[in-house]
Amino acid sequence: MLQHLRLQNFRCFGALELDAPQEGVILIGDNARGKTSILEAICVLVRLQSPRCSGFHTLTKLSTPGFGIAGDPWGQERKIKNTPSGLHLFADGEPRASRTAYLADGGLIVWMGNEDLTLIRGPGESRRHFLDFLGAQLDPAYRTAYTRYRRALRAKNLLLKEPRLRLPELIAYEDILIEHGTFLTESRARLIADLSPLAAAAQTDISGKDEALTLTYLPASGPCMKESILQARQRETAARQAVVGPHRDDVSIRLHGMTASDYASEGQQRTIALALKLAQGDLLHTRREKTPIYLLDDIFGELDPARRNALLHHLPPHAQKFITTTYLGWRDTSPQTNLLPVLRVLENFVERIE
Repeated sequence: MLQHLRLQNFRCFGALELDAPQEGVILIGDNARGKTSILEAICVLVRLQSPRCSGFHTLTKLSTPGFGIAGDPWGQERKIKNTPSGLHLFADGEPRASRTAYLADGGLIVWMGNEDLTLIRGPGESRRHFLDFLGAQLDPAYRTAYTRYRRALRAKNLLLKEPRLRLPELIAYEDILIEHGTFLTESRARLIADLSPLAAAAQTDISGKDEALTLTYLPASGPCMKESILQARQRETAARQAVVGPHRDDVSIRLHGMTASDYASEGQQRTIALALKLAQGDLLHTRREKTPIYLLDDIFGELDPARRNALLHHLPPHAQKFITTTYLGWRDTSPQTNLLPVLRVLENFVERIE
C-alpha cells in the first residue's frame, strides 16, 4: 500500500527515505529517535492530519523554513510541501487546489497508540475526535460539514462575547450551525450504531472473555438542534459561548453495563481502546471496500502475550502494518510479527537489521 516514503525537514529528520514491503515493517529504536514521527508522516501524507498536534507548524524541523513528505500510497505518487507561502498538495504530479480535493481519492488510516486510553478516561473531545477522524474517511461530506460547522461556531462565539447582542447576525450563523450540526449529529449516531457490534466482537476476541461492551451516542443538542439552540439562548448569552451542538457531543462507553472509565481495570480499558480502533478499521474496510494502513505506535509492550496475539490475529492479514517499539522481547511470543522485517531507527536514517 505504501512502498516508498521520503521526508525532508520533518520533525527530527533532515532527510529520510524508507522502503516498505506489502506486509509492513517493525521500527525499533530508543526513545526520541523519530519512530513515531515516521508513522505520523504517513498519517499526514494519507489524511493531511497528525494524531499528535492540530497544526502543521510544529512538524517542521527546527531552523528550517518548511517540510516535505512524499510517497506512493495505493500506487499513487503523493507529495506535500509546507512552506512559508502555504501548503502545497500534489497527486501524480498534478497540484490539488484544496485539502478536500487532495483527500477525495485518498487512502485510509487506523492509528493505534498508548494515548488511545484517553478514549476511555479522557474528556468528550477525545471521543468526538475519534468519530470525526472516522467520519471524514468514510464520507467527504462529513469533513465539509465539520469544517463549515467549526467556522460558524467560531463566529457565533465571537458575537456572544460582544457587549451588545447582535441578534440578526447571531441567528444567521445559527442557521448554518443547525444545517451542518444536524448532519454531523445524524452521521455520528449512525457511526456509533455501526461501530457498536464490531467493537463488542473485538473486545471479546482480544480479552478472551465474554465482556459486554456497549456504546451509546449522547448528542448535546438532543433530538432537535434548532429547538435546543432556542431554549439555550439565555444560557449562552450569560456564558458568552455556545453550549449546544455537536461540539459538546459525547459517547457513553460501558462494560457490563458500568461506566468503563470508573469501573474497568487498566487492562480492560486498554482492551476497549484497541477494540474501538479495530472496529474503526473493520468499518472502513466494509464501507469503503479498501483496507486501511495500520499504524501501531509502541503498544505491544503494555499488553500481555494473550492480548497481544489476539490483537495481531484480529488485524486483517493482508493489511500493511507499521509497528514501532523500543525492544523486541515481546516478538518471541507473537509469531505473526516474525513475518515483518525489522528496521532500526537511528539519528536521521533507518537501517535494515533483519
